[in-house]
Amino acid sequence: MALAWLSLGANIGDPRAQLEEAIRRLDAHPHIRVTKQSEVISTKPWGKTDQPDFANMAAEIETDLEPIDLLHVALDTEREMGRVRHEVWGPRVIDIDIIAYERIEMQTGRLTLPHPHAHARDFVLVPLREIAPDTANWIVALSA
Repeated sequence: MALAWLSLGANIGDPRAQLEEAIRRLDAHPHIRVTKQSEVISTKPWGKTDQPDFANMAAEIETDLEPIDLLHVALDTEREMGRVRHEVWGPRVIDIDIIAYERIEMQTGRLTLPHPHAHARDFVLVPLREIAPDTANWIVALSA
């Protein structure tokens, strides 16, 4: 089983309940086990700032899925929970990003690991440092 770290966020509907639901759905997947989760933090929007504040958290998972297959599970979970992509960085009912998968560095047309913007986003790093400080430090060091 591989370790991976996810960033989850929501800012419309009932964000905290939606984060809990996303964690429940991920943990119920036969190839994913949620092993750690951070506290939920409230953050200002990033990129597009004229929208409600976000509830954000991080989760550590064990999985036997390959990174691209894990991405598909995350995207399917978002769709099943009602996410519709209207605009980049816009409001959302749920967002699930793969921040890191083991210590793999990869870049494809669909997935870049570690997440290319994680090192610059406190709403990702603060919860990640709570549950996986070494991983957060590795991501920051890669960007230096």
